[in-house]
Amino acid sequence: MVDVLRVPFPVLQSSPSLSLKPRLCPLIPPSRRLHLKSNSLLFPLFSSSPSFFKLPLRCSSPSMPLQLSSLSQDSLLYSRAYWVTKTIIAWNVDVVEGSCYLYASKVAALSVTDNGIQGHDLEIKLEEDRSGLPPNVIEKFPHIRDYRAFKLPPVLDAKNLVKCQLAVAEFNSQGKCRNATGLQLPGVLDELFSYDGPLGAFYSAEAVSLCLWAPTAQAVYAHIYKDPVGGSPLEIIPLEETNGVWSTKGPKSWEGCYYMYEVSVYHPSTLHIEKCYANDPYARGLSADGKRTLFVNLHADDLKPEGWDELADMKPDILSFSDISIYELHIRDFSANDDTVNADFRGGYMAFTLKDSAGMLHLKKLSKAGITHVHLLPTFQFAAVDDEKENWKYVDSKILEKLPPDSAEQQEKITAIQDDDAYNWGYNPVLWGVPKGSYSSDPNGPCRIVEFRKMIQALTHIGLRVVLDVVYNHLHANGPFDKDSVLDKIVPGYYLRRNTDGFIENSTCVNNTASEHYMVERLIIDDLLSWAINYKVDGFRFDLMGHIMKRTMVKAKDALCSLTKERDGVDGSRIYIYGEGWDFGEVAKNGRGINAAQFNICGTGIGSFNDRIRDAMLGGSPFGPPLQQGFVTGLLLEPNGHDHGTKDVEKAMLASAKDHIQVGLAANLRGFVLTDFEGKERKGSEVLCYGETPVGYAFCPTETVNYVSAHDNETLFDIISLKTPVGISVEDRCRMNHFATSIIALTQGIPFFHAGDEMLRSKSLDRDSYNSGDWFNRLDFTYNSNNWGVGLPPKQKNENSWPLIQPRLADPSFKPQRSHILAAVENFTDVLCIRYSSPLFRLRTANAIQERVRFHNTGPSWVPGFIVMSIEDGNEGIPGLSQLDPIGIIQ
Repeated sequence: MVDVLRVPFPVLQSSPSLSLKPRLCPLIPPSRRLHLKSNSLLFPLFSSSPSFFKLPLRCSSPSMPLQLSSLSQDSLLYSRAYWVTKTIIAWNVDVVEGSCYLYASKVAALSVTDNGIQGHDLEIKLEEDRSGLPPNVIEKFPHIRDYRAFKLPPVLDAKNLVKCQLAVAEFNSQGKCRNATGLQLPGVLDELFSYDGPLGAFYSAEAVSLCLWAPTAQAVYAHIYKDPVGGSPLEIIPLEETNGVWSTKGPKSWEGCYYMYEVSVYHPSTLHIEKCYANDPYARGLSADGKRTLFVNLHADDLKPEGWDELADMKPDILSFSDISIYELHIRDFSANDDTVNADFRGGYMAFTLKDSAGMLHLKKLSKAGITHVHLLPTFQFAAVDDEKENWKYVDSKILEKLPPDSAEQQEKITAIQDDDAYNWGYNPVLWGVPKGSYSSDPNGPCRIVEFRKMIQALTHIGLRVVLDVVYNHLHANGPFDKDSVLDKIVPGYYLRRNTDGFIENSTCVNNTASEHYMVERLIIDDLLSWAINYKVDGFRFDLMGHIMKRTMVKAKDALCSLTKERDGVDGSRIYIYGEGWDFGEVAKNGRGINAAQFNICGTGIGSFNDRIRDAMLGGSPFGPPLQQGFVTGLLLEPNGHDHGTKDVEKAMLASAKDHIQVGLAANLRGFVLTDFEGKERKGSEVLCYGETPVGYAFCPTETVNYVSAHDNETLFDIISLKTPVGISVEDRCRMNHFATSIIALTQGIPFFHAGDEMLRSKSLDRDSYNSGDWFNRLDFTYNSNNWGVGLPPKQKNENSWPLIQPRLADPSFKPQRSHILAAVENFTDVLCIRYSSPLFRLRTANAIQERVRFHNTGPSWVPGFIVMSIEDGNEGIPGLSQLDPIGIIQ
């Protein structure tokens, strides 16, 4: 039942655009009607009073099931309409003779019946704007460009309305409800609440301040704790709101304590007002497993290792990004199995501080040869590995070592504990801005901060800069209940990208984030700046960069570049950023705006991985037939029995692969002109692959990151061992490994190597070792083993290939000996030394590459299996090319 109350409206004025259904309210003029449930309190919906939302709340509990009533197909569990600006709602409905209404409930009491939406406090008629959505809305939300535009009254107090449960409903001419749905709010939130002021915790000589952006919250409290876990709060402090930002100020004694936010907010996943407990999105310290946020001042002197403030002056010189070469490394892989490392330090940050460990001696060797940057796999707080070491489970490696090399028992024992051991790659982010606790000696307090800084400092001292692998494209958890959910508790439905039904997009793997939303973009940029300034890192590798908007990436690059030693303690002009520019999922073909995919990001100076050269060298793609061969793995010349087609087809495939590699050797430039295998002159963008996709896409050499292997998929030695004929010798496979790393090392652009490429590293043919434990991911910097033949790789990702894998692992002739590993390391460092012996291998511009780089053995008469490249230098005093190196012509 609905009572009709006459209410004065000092804010909501009479307007022809505000019309309420007369069949429900005949006694009140259409411009001045509210509908309130008879058991509701009359409340000032358009008031900014702090007492406005003192409501009875339903507390979140994981054991509390979602209560569903009998809902229509287009129920409120869906959010198919978009509130895109203060005065426009976009909805994909065709209203001819019917009508549409917006409904709000401050206590989340809306329900759908044939007669419409019940349980509302407010009902407003929407008028269709026949001119459609404005250009700025279409630019921001291109996937709804064809939706209808419905107008809201401009006098509506939208800032308070977004705190309610909201829905829209469509009625036919007889007044029967045909359609109803919830609303997606990011558009209106960006318009009304975009904010550039302070967020997180801030410290002065006298006080600690907290600021939290939560415009849809009805109330926010900070729970202050003395200890990292357990106990009652010392205080529970209410925060005050100003234009969507909640803040408070506390005593200096808070520093060193912990806190959590209690946020009362409507959550579209449950259709209830939830009381959510969450960490600070801008947390800079945590307790173990992120149970609470640590009050920590990163500028405090006791958190700085000796010489920390001078570290920027000790960074190795990088005159140009063209001088960069990258070595990709997982923190735990580096030392977990290294007996030369103190047991307490193995698998953690502090292992890098031991100057004479086997791993550090190896890194020194690589640095001396030319490697400039170590790329560390995720180091932020991620899920799936307990921060408390005493909770880890282990398998006795002595038992595993006794098992046959092709046995399934190793993987059975490893996978039985894989979710409770110490290992995971870390691509499941919980909080982006805090170092991972499991890599530190103590996950509580500031220990992780100090040890992370010591790691950066130690790598700097051996001549290496540090790149962090950042995962801004998705989050591990969502919703009001999950302990690892943070952002979706603070502003539900904002940080995570949703589809046109209102459900979270999962094309990245899970919980895609939405950098097209202003405050998501801001959080990403603020986080990058924090890592650069507070930890003095030198670069960032963006996981699934194509799922981030190009605008975000450019703004991030500009923000980092603006950092100076004098003001910020770092030289931002020397920070390099690159990422995976894959174009797929809901963002493909600019589906959510211009994204940072390979063909969009070029021209910005931001690098992207060149998968073309990888696939041409190895054969096929990581998702194709496992035995398909490429230029390096024996296509045509060392056939493995796979049906590639006729000999003529194989020859054409090999010739095409050579062209792709040559474009890659020329930095994968879209404008580089070469003679292809048919004898035609073509630009890099005119050489085609992948269903007519251009091979070349970069505008300048530093926009290309050339690689043949990375942490994803099989290691280089493993894929060579899989694709080459069973009967060839291990020496031949080692030569192919060296051939592949040499091509990458001699490319123009930026070469990238997976840790262990230079040591014939094996994961026993595991194609996805993200959760395969230390056993399958072992690195041996004493060069005694490459980890081949340690059992069949884990069943979940590899079982289909076991028939191919098993006989190879069982054959002892496949396993390299120590002499092979030592030779591979020596060959790798020799080629790196060649790269850094002459600037001709590191040309800085596209014009220089076009002028100096030449390929021979081209055209239809080419000799299969050979790539011949020359780099021409000028001669001093002779007109023409300037002289870069006295060596002259290099072949």
